[in-house]
Amino acid sequence: MEKNELSKSWADTIFAITLFQEDLAAAKKFYQSVFELEAVWEDANSCVFKIGKTMINLLDVSKADELLSPARMAKVQAGARAVYTIHVEDVDAMCTKLKAQGVTLINGPLDRPWGIRTASFADPGGTIWEIAK
Repeated sequence: MEKNELSKSWADTIFAITLFQEDLAAAKKFYQSVFELEAVWEDANSCVFKIGKTMINLLDVSKADELLSPARMAKVQAGARAVYTIHVEDVDAMCTKLKAQGVTLINGPLDRPWGIRTASFADPGGTIWEIAK
């Protein structure tokens, strides 16, 4: 094998992220208005959007066990376990736009010690999204 073949990971693209939602209708509205996305597929239990090439599957919590078993879904009150970051050109301008849409920021805009400016907010199901530049 060549050196490049050894260093290439099989995990080169995130195909889909599933986010569990207690209120699927509210989550769908949130992603349509805040992220300015259109659903690419939906049924009674799921609504799928695309951010770049990654599918964001909003799934009603009533169907989580089918996907996770034997693992269990954590309750929203358990706290955040992940943050999804989207690059933006101007964090401050995006924060102004988010606030105008009624989005409550968790933090930011902040200049981080590692050299980027960020701000965070949550979707209706408690998923944390960060914008960064």
